[in-house]
Parts: sequence; C-alpha cells; structure tokens
Amino acid sequence: MYYHLILTDECNLNCSYCRGKDYFSLESKNEPLENICSLPDSPKYSPENLYSFLKKDSDPAVLFYGGEPTLQSDLMMEFMDNMPSCRFSIYTNGLLIENLPPEYIRRLDTIIISIDGDRDTTDGYRGIGVYDLVMANVGYINKAGFSGEIIGRITVAENTDIYNSVIHLLENQIHSFNSIHWQIDANFWYDYDSRPGFNEWIFGSYNPGISRLMKRWVEIIKSTGNVPRWYPFCGLVSDILTGICPSPLRCGAGHLNYAIQTDGNIIPCPCMSGMKDYYCGNIYESDPGRLKKVEPVGECSDCDIMEFCGGRCLYSNIVSPWPEEGRMIVYESVRNLKSAVESVIPEISDMIEQGFISAGDFRINKYNGCEIIP
Repeated sequence: MYYHLILTDECNLNCSYCRGKDYFSLESKNEPLENICSLPDSPKYSPENLYSFLKKDSDPAVLFYGGEPTLQSDLMMEFMDNMPSCRFSIYTNGLLIENLPPEYIRRLDTIIISIDGDRDTTDGYRGIGVYDLVMANVGYINKAGFSGEIIGRITVAENTDIYNSVIHLLENQIHSFNSIHWQIDANFWYDYDSRPGFNEWIFGSYNPGISRLMKRWVEIIKSTGNVPRWYPFCGLVSDILTGICPSPLRCGAGHLNYAIQTDGNIIPCPCMSGMKDYYCGNIYESDPGRLKKVEPVGECSDCDIMEFCGGRCLYSNIVSPWPEEGRMIVYESVRNLKSAVESVIPEISDMIEQGFISAGDFRINKYNGCEIIP
C-alpha cells in the first residue's frame, strides 16, 4: 500500500496555481460540503502509533508530502530511522532538498520534483529564480549518489506549451529528466469563471501538443530502443498491452493509495484533507488491509471513457468545483489523450513483436504519486 504522509501544511513557495488560489472557498455547487475540519500544521500523533500501523502492512511505501515536506526534514529523518521496513519517496519543490544529508537521499526510491518546463515557464508560475535553484539541487541529488528515479513533475496551465515543457526537461543540458509527469490545473478550484482563455488553450495548444508529444515519444523509441518514462503515456500503454483492466482510479486513491493526515486520520487523497465524511480509518486502530474504499460516483460512473480514464480525480469528482461546461473541456482533453495513445498501439506492438522493445519497458511504478490521467 502507498501512503502520502503529510508532514506539514506549510510551504516556502506561493505558486500561482496552488497557494496563489487559496482565496477560492471550498463550497460545492452541487451538494454542500459539511464536516470539514481544520488540521494541525504538522503531525501531532505519537510516532509509535504510526510505526505500529505500518507494521501491519506487509509492503508499505511512504511518500513524504506537504505542503513542502523538506520544511520538516528532521522529522522525516526521524521517521526514516525508526519506521519498519518501508520504501520511501518524496514529493518536493526541490528548493530545500539539501536539508536531507546524502545518506538519506540515497535511501529514497523516488524523488518527484516540481518543475514546469523551461526557466521562463517555471519561474512564471513558481517565482523568479526557482528554476535555477531546482536544477542546482538536482545536481546535489545526483552528487549524493542517488540511484532511484527522479520524476520531473509539470503543472500545466494556460501559460504552458506542453510539448516544449516536456521536451525541454528531456533534453536539458544541465540535468535531463527521462521520467516526466504532468497534471493539468483544471477542476480543482472554484476558478473556472476567472479563466476565460482555458477553452481556447486546451483546444488550440494543449491537445495538439499532446498529439505532437506522442509522435515524438514513438520516434525516440524507434530510434533508440529506449522508452522515456512519460507517466501519462507509459501507464496507459502498459495497461493496454497487458490487457489489465484499470483500477477505479489510476492514481490508486481510495483503494491502493491513501494519505495520513497530521492528526492520524486516513483519507483517500491528500487533496481531501479534513473532509471527515470520507475518512477511511486512522493509524491508531485501523488495519491497512481493511481501510474503507472510496470510488468515483456521478458523471464518471456512466462516462463512455470510464474504462480508460478510471475517473481522473476523486476529489474533483466529489466536490465538483467546475460547472458542466468546464468539466466537458477536461473530458475532451482526456478523450484526446485516449486517441493519441490508441493511435500508436499498432506501431508499438510491431516493435515488440520484432523484439526491438518489450511490453515490460512501459511498466511504471504505479501509485507513487503520479496521477497518470493529467
């Protein structure tokens, strides 16, 4: 089981698509959200309760999460030193990763690091100088002897050229990223009315960019025999090739991936902090194998691409912050991704039959914090 372990609600950045939107209220337009509680800024449970809970899991994987988890680096190291046998990962903005000494860096399996493409795009969303600091700290990670997977995680919004952002990270002359994931800033906040250009951007830039990226991805595979680990592509192609029926949500939220709040209660997704009606258990009494499961409902249940998509996002499915008009635009972005993926399956299958690559080359580490459906 994967657990997002929320170490803090604090962050040292004020990104325009995240903390910069904190003024949008959490009020559902479909069904009033009740039983929303505030939480401590950092863990207030006894560490022994956490260790005892994780010991009940035969294969626990802990993803340190925030806010910005490196603001709690001392606590993170304490947990790593005392937890039962776990796989450790971190989701970070990368600016304070040097707070972790090399011996702790080397103990991580995966580092998901937020960077939105080139310097102008990243700094435009995240603040002047962020790009250069992230790149410098990726250098620190490499010098520390890290042998795991570094995933460049792009948040995609109207100022993003998705094709250029992904290719920039892949071909970067300072530190290139073979593993890349991206997620659209869409249907998470009550901000649709403040984004009049979103429709034009999706259909005029993002969707065509995805189609271009898919062609470039296959060209790289054909010319090198290497499959770049672009998570939205690899995860979907792998399942199609192997005939695996997707889980209710491809990110695993609510069935194979949970989040542990700072008060010890367990939720299906870190975005759902404080939503008491959706608590799935707690670290004090619950058995990891018997945590409550939460599945998408409503529109997603009857959607014609549900089997491909899996529901995209449990939080937005429940809260429904955008009106139907906006949700349909997001739906069309997933349909476009589906078409792009399905269009290359015959060519990829031919390469596999020829022995040039294998189906296993598309396998990714599922439920590690990458949503798969952007």
